[in-house]
Amino acid sequence: MNDPSARQLLDQLASLRQHQQDGRRSPHKPLLVLLALGRLAANGTSTLPWSEAEEQLADLLEDFGPTSRTGRAQSAAYPFTRLRADKVWTFDQDVPMDTVGPLRQGVTGRLEASLEAALKDRPELLDEAARSLVESHFPATIGPDVLVAVGLDPDLLDRRGIAVDAGTQEQRQRSRIWPAAVIEAWDRQCAFCGFDGAAGGAVVGIEAAHIRWFKLGGPDELDNGLALCSLHHKLFDRGMLGLDEDLAVVVSQRFSARTANGRAIYDLHGNRLRPRRGTALPAARHVVWHREQVFQGVALIG
Repeated sequence: MNDPSARQLLDQLASLRQHQQDGRRSPHKPLLVLLALGRLAANGTSTLPWSEAEEQLADLLEDFGPTSRTGRAQSAAYPFTRLRADKVWTFDQDVPMDTVGPLRQGVTGRLEASLEAALKDRPELLDEAARSLVESHFPATIGPDVLVAVGLDPDLLDRRGIAVDAGTQEQRQRSRIWPAAVIEAWDRQCAFCGFDGAAGGAVVGIEAAHIRWFKLGGPDELDNGLALCSLHHKLFDRGMLGLDEDLAVVVSQRFSARTANGRAIYDLHGNRLRPRRGTALPAARHVVWHREQVFQGVALIG
């Protein structure tokens, strides 16, 4: 990055990524920062009272985080109090870590003053910070949804206002041949529903989906890939669809639809994957990762 001060600021926010360990998803702090960035963009201040964060942050964690048995308020209290340790978040009064009760006595949080001032003065820096957080913690299928949920423009994922250099951290490079190989391995059709749209000789609406997300250690190997239509790819990454130990499709009880077309998703439940002969089946370790880190709620019964 050409601007050292901007590089330092973005590195400070990027350091939140250190809380991902052993492939376990930990989007709690990033979601809180994104929520604060959305408020800053909309209101000129990142101020976030716990009375509002308790519901808003809990909703974000429920929609975009891994399934948790922790109560909603407690799940939100963890990042709301612990983000202070990253030196990017402050309170208007001192309260203990992880405790909900004191937060309900009128506590308000906000981004650290100098950080907020820099982001407010340079909207392109705010966009870059949001983009970096989303791209670091979510796949491309989900990123726009996260930005909309926190009140930011999803199109910022397609814009880059700040030149970024390679930096000091080595980045994994995606395989350029993996997507085509996965789609071909699954006979150019959706592994869940069989959709096989094509325009001439090119597939349309068929995508290569990582079972274990690439950005969380998932390899570009055939046993970590499924060919899915665009709809089922998004539902798979949002945790509304998954796979059981027998490689049958499962539908989350959190999924709902009103129309016949929408409710057709329920018909996928229990369908066994039937790959083309010779295709590498999804590896159990990747399926387990998706079940534990992405699939939301519990599966439909029967």
